[in-house]
Amino acid sequence: MPMLAKLFLIFLKIGSLVYGSGYVLIAFLRDDFVAKTGWITDRQLLDAIAVGQLTPGPLFTSATFIGYLIGHVPGALVATLGIFLPSFFFVALLARSLEKMRRSPRARLFLDALNAASIALMAVVTIQLLAASIDDAGPFFPLALGIFSLLLLSATKINSLWLLATGALLGFVFRP
Repeated sequence: MPMLAKLFLIFLKIGSLVYGSGYVLIAFLRDDFVAKTGWITDRQLLDAIAVGQLTPGPLFTSATFIGYLIGHVPGALVATLGIFLPSFFFVALLARSLEKMRRSPRARLFLDALNAASIALMAVVTIQLLAASIDDAGPFFPLALGIFSLLLLSATKINSLWLLATGALLGFVFRP
């Protein structure tokens, strides 16, 4: 199968399966593009997540960045189409029955369980990516920066964009 077709199908699958927070996307991206195909590294995945955080719009914009890394402009286009296409299809398909699902106790139970599983999935991938960042920079710097940022976010109303920009600058200045 040609690489662009495979790239499109992987993002189509991810776009079909991602539920709730865009952060669930990270688990799928790591599994498909780092672990299975080896098309990108953990470091490149972290870069894609950072780009998705810094750009306006959903975290799904990370797909465009990953597509570009893998297949340049055509890769970016097929990745973007693949990740967003399922949402349009599902909205059109489920729009009429959504209200019934909201009133159903079984559907709510299913969605609550799905939310719990999503949170667990995000936690595991966060730990895996934390390990990748520690390997590259040594254990002290990323942990200290993360703890400091967490404390600053909980103690103040600082815009998280400033933390991202400061972290990027410090990472550039103090890179190994």
